[in-house]
Amino acid sequence: MTLKKLIFNGKTLSLLLIAALVAGYFYYQRGHKAVAESAYRTELVDTGDMVQTVSANGTLNPVTLVSVGTQVSGIVKNLYTDFNQPVKKGQILLELDDQLYAAQVQQSDANVRNVQASLDLARANEARMQNLFSQEYVSRLELDQAVQARKSAEAQIAQTRAQLSKDRVNLGYTIIRSPVSGVVVSRQVDVGQTVVASFQTPELFKIAQDLSKMQIDSSFAEADVGQIRVGQTASFSVDAYPTRKFKAVVKQVRLNPTIQSSVVTYDVVLGVDNPDQVLLPGMTSYVSIVLAEKQDVLRVPNAALRYHPALAAGKKSDKSQRKKSDGAGRSLYVLRDGKPAAVKVTLGMTDGRYTEIVPGALKTGDTVVIGDVAADNEKSNGMKMRMF
Repeated sequence: MTLKKLIFNGKTLSLLLIAALVAGYFYYQRGHKAVAESAYRTELVDTGDMVQTVSANGTLNPVTLVSVGTQVSGIVKNLYTDFNQPVKKGQILLELDDQLYAAQVQQSDANVRNVQASLDLARANEARMQNLFSQEYVSRLELDQAVQARKSAEAQIAQTRAQLSKDRVNLGYTIIRSPVSGVVVSRQVDVGQTVVASFQTPELFKIAQDLSKMQIDSSFAEADVGQIRVGQTASFSVDAYPTRKFKAVVKQVRLNPTIQSSVVTYDVVLGVDNPDQVLLPGMTSYVSIVLAEKQDVLRVPNAALRYHPALAAGKKSDKSQRKKSDGAGRSLYVLRDGKPAAVKVTLGMTDGRYTEIVPGALKTGDTVVIGDVAADNEKSNGMKMRMF
């Protein structure tokens, strides 16, 4: 073999060796990167619509619910209406036994006639005394006494007539009429039952004036009530129709707080149209009030904002660094060359699942880290061990 041929074969061998080394390096890098990337749970940055809401539970009620009571006591003699029946204003709902009140009216009427007779006699006596006094047959004292007797009789007739009027009014109260037109939603009495009107008026009926217009009384936490405004739109569901969404509008944020166990809530009233009257009084509603809406915004999963490599590894010393990143400027981790790299971002609104990112530091398609597979597996194994 010639020297020239040996040199040629050596160069070829060197080239082949270099090519093998380069191929091995790239194969190693690709495999190492794949292994590194598989160590993290990731999501892609995308664009989409976002709706920011606050939620609470509430109760459906009629806008106007009138409680019908009685001002007099007695036994229910006749009942003319029942649950769910429509009534008109002035319609008779029930009658109480009126015998006692009718007797009081008769007694007061007799008293009026008796006092009227006394008044007629006092007036005649006064006129007679005036005539005799002018002829000097009686003294001034006797005339003054006759005038006083007439005035006393007039006062007595006024008193007895007032009592007669009072007794007639009480007699009229034995007939209970509807104060409004609406639907009877509650009836508390039956025929033969005795109702007693003492310091508190007994409730006989509840009448909803118009069930096609209802309202939701809901309790929102003080942390949320500052963002709620009159006129904001809302949606809600009820257990009776779990697959159906109903619409509502904020009508009032009441200033009177409710405090229970140091928790402060405020009553937010929402107006609801109920034309088909499928919504019934007392239903529990699950309300979501829309605070803000945006379309086609750049967003990331909220889990990406909670991830930090040191925290995922269980290092407590890095918690202070996470606190420093709270606020408008936050750091999240983007997967670059198989490793998480911190990127400073500016946050916008959130809907509880995604958070808006102001464009600049990130773009659509970037891969953000939301978890550490090894740390998650360790936590999962730890939980399984604690089960035994």
